[in-house]
Amino acid sequence: MLYKVGLGMTLSLFIVLTVFGNVLVCLAVCATRRLRSVTNCFIVSLAVTDLLLGILVLPFSTLYEVTEDWPLGAHFCNIYISLDVMLSTASILNLLAISVDRYFAVTAPLRYSTLVSPWRVAISLTAIWLVSVGVSFIPIHLGWNTLDQTVQNHGDDDPVRACRFELSPTYVLVDALTTFYLPLVAMCWTYYRIFRIARAQAKRIITTYRGSFSSSLPAVTVIALREHKATVTLAVVLGAFVICWFPYFTFFTIMGIRKEENIPKTAYSVVLWLGYANSALNPFLYAALNRDFRSAYARLLCGARGVKTPSGTPPAAVEVGLMYGHASVDGADMDGRLELMPRTCVMLQDMNGRRKALNTGTTVATVTVLSNGHNSS
Repeated sequence: MLYKVGLGMTLSLFIVLTVFGNVLVCLAVCATRRLRSVTNCFIVSLAVTDLLLGILVLPFSTLYEVTEDWPLGAHFCNIYISLDVMLSTASILNLLAISVDRYFAVTAPLRYSTLVSPWRVAISLTAIWLVSVGVSFIPIHLGWNTLDQTVQNHGDDDPVRACRFELSPTYVLVDALTTFYLPLVAMCWTYYRIFRIARAQAKRIITTYRGSFSSSLPAVTVIALREHKATVTLAVVLGAFVICWFPYFTFFTIMGIRKEENIPKTAYSVVLWLGYANSALNPFLYAALNRDFRSAYARLLCGARGVKTPSGTPPAAVEVGLMYGHASVDGADMDGRLELMPRTCVMLQDMNGRRKALNTGTTVATVTVLSNGHNSS
């Protein structure tokens, strides 16, 4: 009894964290005009998906986990399992859409608004939900996921107060490839490309800076640190996704291929809740790492106006917009662009207010740096 009470309290706290974090993301976008952009549509879609998972699925998962009994009947069991599969799939596909969005923001910053237009975002979100429904409600309620092609939990030999998710080899291969393994490969490729481009751009700026301003070592160090921070952020985002979902889909695929009718309950519960953990982490990984979201969080939670420097420039030395397709240049908004853009003319202003241009291309961007505790642009 003590174990069940502790487990119930822990899982309930997890549900509250999931719901709170994703509600905060939605409120931040609604209350902040700066965040209401096409780019953040995928962030909001991810938050809404994870919020629905926390409200419609996790409470029943907790009930079944603690009581080890399903008192709500076979029909509602299949609806619950379908919602679980649908919302988990939609969450993963939203993460894929975010990675593709950021890839376009980095590789084609000047064409970003054309490539990621409102109607294309709408089509992408529609496709995400169609695929999610296509691997959840349709096969489960038609019996395509079972070995004998009958609807699960409705057979004469099925336990009355049990809620089982039956698996067939065909279903698990289609589902796992469509909703995890192919998106995982795509995310690894896009984030690797983002990493390579960001690193090359940072090295180009550092080399140019050192050649023209040999005495400004602190500014070079700041740029290098920002490039390192962006790399670490990419690793954290991708690493969290792999750690949370890879164990579940590996277990899910093996059990389906082996045609296991009696899935080990403890092992399944562990990998399942590890996958759920990604929905609790997403508000922090995909929103809190963005300076604008952090300021919105501060206003909502503490009534603060956000962090500003005396001169009005961003508090960071170089505000890297890698992760969100969003950049701040001299305190201005450049949705879909990046400070460290290829073939740019980087404008640097020394401490006496003089502007010097390092001509390396055709477009112009301004990189804000800190030197000896003073703001320089």
